[in-house]
Amino acid sequence: MSCLLSIVVPVYNEQQTLPRFLERIRAALVPVTQDYEIIFAADPCTDGTIDLIRQEHARDPRIKMLLFSRRFGQPAATLGGLAHSTGQAVVVIDCDLQDPPQLIEEMVRLWRDGYKVVVPQRRSRQGETMVKRIISYAGYWAINRISTVPIPRNTGDFRLMDQRVVGEIVKLKESHGFLRGLTSVVGFKTILVPFDREARAGGAGKYNRLTGSLRIGFNGIIAFSDALLSLMVVAGLAMSMLALLAVPLVAYLKAKGLYMFAQGLATTCILMLFLGGIQLMSMGVLGAYIGRIYDEAKRRPKFIVEESLGLSEAVPRLSQGSEPSR
Repeated sequence: MSCLLSIVVPVYNEQQTLPRFLERIRAALVPVTQDYEIIFAADPCTDGTIDLIRQEHARDPRIKMLLFSRRFGQPAATLGGLAHSTGQAVVVIDCDLQDPPQLIEEMVRLWRDGYKVVVPQRRSRQGETMVKRIISYAGYWAINRISTVPIPRNTGDFRLMDQRVVGEIVKLKESHGFLRGLTSVVGFKTILVPFDREARAGGAGKYNRLTGSLRIGFNGIIAFSDALLSLMVVAGLAMSMLALLAVPLVAYLKAKGLYMFAQGLATTCILMLFLGGIQLMSMGVLGAYIGRIYDEAKRRPKFIVEESLGLSEAVPRLSQGSEPSR
């Protein structure tokens, strides 16, 4: 049975923040609608997160859960929640309360005004280190410089999407799950909503650590542009031109008696190391693209559901993953 609003929440070891999250999300939904579902898309947890969700489901059947067979990661968990959602509009939000649930009321209002995608955009980022902010800024700059589709700066997976948008995203066969890019690929009428991002409600981040942010950002670059391959060609041509220019330069220095063996040896070593570094970097970029082709060619499921709570037998958006047990 469908509902007005689905809330998709990827979770992993969030026992500490989950009770407060539910308190705030329920309060935020009071002025919006009571016709909603909250789907926790959970990788297997080592704390009491799963038991807490089961308890909440027993008290309120609108609290639902997908438990995956192994840890597939946040992007896959989010796609799993989207595929199983039944809402006319779907909100993706993290459990750590850095993204304020009270913003959902404004997001739903804009959706009712005709926008198909409502994306909150961070004005400030509390509780994040300077290193992560720099990496985020550089990542968005690089992606938007070379990407075939624009991805709004200072945005995350926190967003509202119309059911039509969700359906188109679930149809996509790409396995990387970079939601920000996938939303831009399918298009539709979009609006940005500025907000101030809060610090985590408690504990440390389980999904978005520094290495996770780097991996997600690199996926965004590789998945939405082939510009790095072109850059390799440009770098190769530039090195060839430098090599050609070095020939008359060396001849001139020899003629003037300014070219010593030691200097020549040092220069040769530096050039060899530099060119070797360019070659290794180019091979790494090629390997990243080939690895992506390899992953896509295998067509493995993006997620496998081991257990579900409160979800109907008919899942119209489900396109990847095995049938869940009930």
